[in-house]
Amino acid sequence: MMFSPGCLPKATARSQGAKRVTSAAGDAGWRRPRLSKILRMRIFLTVAAVLLAAQALAADRDPYSGAPLPPAKHEPASPITDHFYIRAAYYAPKFDTNFRVDPSNAPPGTTGTPVNAENDLGLDHRQHKGRVDFMFRLRERNKVRVDYYEANRSGSQVLANDVIFGNQTFPAGQTAVTSFNLQQFDITYTYSFIRNSRFEVGTGLAAYFLQVDVIGQVPAQNLRQEVSAATPFPALPLDLTWRISSRWAATARAAFLKINHHNLSGQYWDNGADVQYRWVPNFVIGAGYASIRTDLTRVGGSFPGVVNMTISGPELFVRFSY
Repeated sequence: MMFSPGCLPKATARSQGAKRVTSAAGDAGWRRPRLSKILRMRIFLTVAAVLLAAQALAADRDPYSGAPLPPAKHEPASPITDHFYIRAAYYAPKFDTNFRVDPSNAPPGTTGTPVNAENDLGLDHRQHKGRVDFMFRLRERNKVRVDYYEANRSGSQVLANDVIFGNQTFPAGQTAVTSFNLQQFDITYTYSFIRNSRFEVGTGLAAYFLQVDVIGQVPAQNLRQEVSAATPFPALPLDLTWRISSRWAATARAAFLKINHHNLSGQYWDNGADVQYRWVPNFVIGAGYASIRTDLTRVGGSFPGVVNMTISGPELFVRFSY
């Protein structure tokens, strides 16, 4: 779950005969509207179109005269020489989600109930998902990578103990129905400070856009609580590439953020590594491992609580490049 001090999550609570619960910030409790999948796809394609245009404008030219540079020495096709790729992957991550949502306006020391979403609330431990990302190389040392991932899970389970979830208390022995939805969109720019025919190492700046929606309810007693958070944030990336041979290569990437700002503290990791085989110059198959780790604590405000979430697992992919 990601949020920043400038972007207040919203919480709602409904119970039989109860009015809307408002937060300390005067929030009326309405749920944050979600972007439709069509709109998210339009944003994704718009970014791709802009980057393609930028790549065309950034073709290797003399920086002073603007004239095309002489043809570069031929190098074997590899991730180091690719100017563009689009990668489609089958991803089978395992989830481990621990969180706590504290009541708003609660006295000091009053907290929500820590729960494990998979063991206590019945959410899936593993998913089988598809994901896609693409990269544009702007001149030899500058790269932009765009990635999108979403994981929507829901489940139901009889509660073994009372659970304080925000401003609601779900009683033991009742069936709780929970959904936990995550969407992540990121754009990463890196500059390769090391680049030769075998190795490439780069760093730069990444911008992440995350949205999390969590809904808990006990239908038998008409109890419901929803929390939502959405925010952009920066991260520090690192990209590594090793061309092992004319057909084999290995890549690794990581992005990291650590925050300690007012009442919000924690860290975020997004990393992955793979080994790939170049079947033909423009087609690659490969296997890898990717993980996302979120560890956040917020004290006070309209949405205090703790979220520790790990998403990690293997992936198989195909990649088209030139």
